[in-house]
Amino acid sequence: MRMIPLVAIAALAAGCATAQTPAPNAAPAPASTTAPAPTPVATASLKTASGADAGTVTMFEGPSGFLMRVEGQGWPQGWHGVHLHAVGTCEGPGFTSAGAHVNHSEGARPHGLLNTNGGPDLGDLQNVWAGADGMAKAEVYLANTGQAPDLMDADGLSFLVHANADDHVSQPIGGAGARIACGVFQPAG
Repeated sequence: MRMIPLVAIAALAAGCATAQTPAPNAAPAPASTTAPAPTPVATASLKTASGADAGTVTMFEGPSGFLMRVEGQGWPQGWHGVHLHAVGTCEGPGFTSAGAHVNHSEGARPHGLLNTNGGPDLGDLQNVWAGADGMAKAEVYLANTGQAPDLMDADGLSFLVHANADDHVSQPIGGAGARIACGVFQPAG
């Protein structure tokens, strides 16, 4: 039986140790930073036609558009079309007081995020999913289209939740169905 000399074992161990030493000019690990929390610009309390709480929407303005954090409650399970409407009122039973989508009634653009004939109008947003427990949590985004002043003009702005999904093409509301919840945006702060 052969014995490995102690010198060979020591040399092997020393070689492994130097292989794990970082290079002298390696970049230091980046410092962890936390960005400040965004400040909301507006909030809307959602209500059903019977006046029951249906959640909240919090709007944040970014450099290229608006992000809306949707926190729904008591919604039927499934996908729901959500839209921005041109008038800041939510009178039941069908919330027709909220008017049409922002800039839709002026005929500026047809409805639909997927409409290839000139859409979308400024009120078009992504669909939101509600679970079996009636809870919905989502963030929807509206790119700045150069018409941001229309959003918070003198007659206000409302957020509507529809009974069905928006197909993002059909006129005038993407087949989204009845308006089941509505909230008027109020400036934050």
